[in-house]
Amino acid sequence: MMNEFSYLYLIPLIPLLTFIFLGFTAKKIKEPISGYIGTASLLSIFILSLYTAYKYFFVVGLVDGKYQSIKIMLKENWIHFSDKLGIDIGLLVDPISVMMLVVVTTISLMVHIYSLGYMHDDTGYSRFYAYLSLFTFSMLGLVLSSNLFMIYIFWELVGVSSFLLIGFYFEKPSAVAASKKAFIVTRFADMFFLIGILMVGYFAHTFDFETLNSPSTYETIQNWIANHQIASFMGISVFTWALIFIYIGGMGKSAMFPLHIWLPDAMEGPTPVSALIHAATMVVAGVFLVARLYPLYFHVEDGFALRIVAVVGAFSALFAAIIALTQEDIKRVLAFSTMSQIGYMMMALGVSGFNGHEGLGYMAGMFHLFTHAMFKALLFLTAGAIIHAVHSNYMKDMGGLNKYMPVSSLVFLIAALAISGIPPFAGFFSKDEILTAAFEYNIFIWLVGFLVAGLTAFYMFRLYFRIFFNKQPDYGDHKPHEAPYTMLFALIFLGLMTMIAGFIPFSELVSADRMPFHSHIEWTDPLVIASILMAASGIGVAYLMYYKETSYPEKVATAMGKGYKWAKNKFYIDELYIFITHKIIFEHVSKPIAWFDRNVIDGFMNLLGLTVEKLAERIKIIQTGRMQDYAMYFVSGVIAIVMLIIYFN
Repeated sequence: MMNEFSYLYLIPLIPLLTFIFLGFTAKKIKEPISGYIGTASLLSIFILSLYTAYKYFFVVGLVDGKYQSIKIMLKENWIHFSDKLGIDIGLLVDPISVMMLVVVTTISLMVHIYSLGYMHDDTGYSRFYAYLSLFTFSMLGLVLSSNLFMIYIFWELVGVSSFLLIGFYFEKPSAVAASKKAFIVTRFADMFFLIGILMVGYFAHTFDFETLNSPSTYETIQNWIANHQIASFMGISVFTWALIFIYIGGMGKSAMFPLHIWLPDAMEGPTPVSALIHAATMVVAGVFLVARLYPLYFHVEDGFALRIVAVVGAFSALFAAIIALTQEDIKRVLAFSTMSQIGYMMMALGVSGFNGHEGLGYMAGMFHLFTHAMFKALLFLTAGAIIHAVHSNYMKDMGGLNKYMPVSSLVFLIAALAISGIPPFAGFFSKDEILTAAFEYNIFIWLVGFLVAGLTAFYMFRLYFRIFFNKQPDYGDHKPHEAPYTMLFALIFLGLMTMIAGFIPFSELVSADRMPFHSHIEWTDPLVIASILMAASGIGVAYLMYYKETSYPEKVATAMGKGYKWAKNKFYIDELYIFITHKIIFEHVSKPIAWFDRNVIDGFMNLLGLTVEKLAERIKIIQTGRMQDYAMYFVSGVIAIVMLIIYFN
């Protein structure tokens, strides 16, 4: 079966070669050619990914009613630590890696096509496509990695790619600051990720995903925990702490509270970057990581680490949704929407069991990852078309665009309905499964998800009505217009995917135990009806407040008082971080350390150097350069040694 997928290494290799080629020839190739080269390479791996998905899910993957993992080794024993522990280079083909191949290549291809028009005449055109290829290579390597160390390597490459793309407009101080912020916050989280990896390797004696997720491994770990009660901290075993540390790495990459502060600022990059990295692929890396190690999370210490995933995910979803209600920059509204939806996915994984219907949350989380990629990329790319037309990110500069940009209005409406959970659009099917799984797990978690569903519908249609209807500002002589055909093609394609993706029988392809099961919507189920009514209520309230210019928004903001101000200022989390770093860490930790370094460490070294210098001045008088002096020293030394020998004998 391995030979069936022997070509798979080409999928990450092609964008890597494209990056190298465009990187070395960026100043030599004229503008459209580099875009065509990058797009052609993505088209080739998109076709390969679809072919892989077809072959895996419908030809060779299902054996005896269960999808198999296929491990393709490129070189064995890359690093050998001991007889029990080593790192291999390999590609792992299983349901979630194949699903992610389709997601990454689809969104990346649409972004490449879209950017042919959006980045037209940009001075960094070729450099932009080189960075896109590097990011695509990094993300594909991440989802195909067969062990924890490989995924960590590509994890860091994704971080580098994100840094380059967020700071693409490096002449803008705000873009440079945003790229540094994203890099530092995610590196801080990745420190915990690396510690977790090392702890897992020490206790499990393997980094290999298939071995880690095997029943024999987590049974061995459970027995070890039972026999080593002393190996715990705060009543939690060291191995559970390892899983929590790994999850912190995922929290940083997926912008979960409180490591979310980089995501809104990352909107400083070009809008296609927002669609690719911060909506559809990079930010779901944390969700993918938890899903990759899901059996381990579920079985070790009765899934304690998994409950943390559920709580953090639910809180992040609600926290981000509340902030999104108040934002005026359309890209920041979508950024907090992304954080909220990623929280939904984490919550789904956290409330999931492993066998039978209890595995619904796992399937729902992966399903929402898939559908969210389509409609959130569509939202960001449509936002890019709007910004391209009105030259502003702020809703106050928009309004009445429905008559100028009817296609953009239609596709944005489709995406807004999908994320709001309105049938028959894709987001409804995956979100309903998440809420069902949450209801079976914990009523409080379900209430949070249910409330977030209503808030999501409200803030998305607040955005839609204020952009395309409401009061039209004076656009002057520069009337807004539709985007170029390359941009429209990507929007229409993603719009179609948003309409049909929900009908994919996802539970028959991706499940927690790789056993296909049938899942369908019970339209008479009170939970389903309540979910639809909640979303419809959010849309209805947004219509009353924002379809036409009214005084309601100002009255509501006034009535909310400080609560509205806090939400609009993102609950001052950034200010809190600045206070902690500048007033506490820098003032009371860094300054004393710097003083100790300058006065003690440097002082000791300076004293040592001065002592040697003074000693050298004293003894340099014996270096006369005269042969007779050296002969005298030599003879005197020999006589002294002989006399000492005679004396001691």
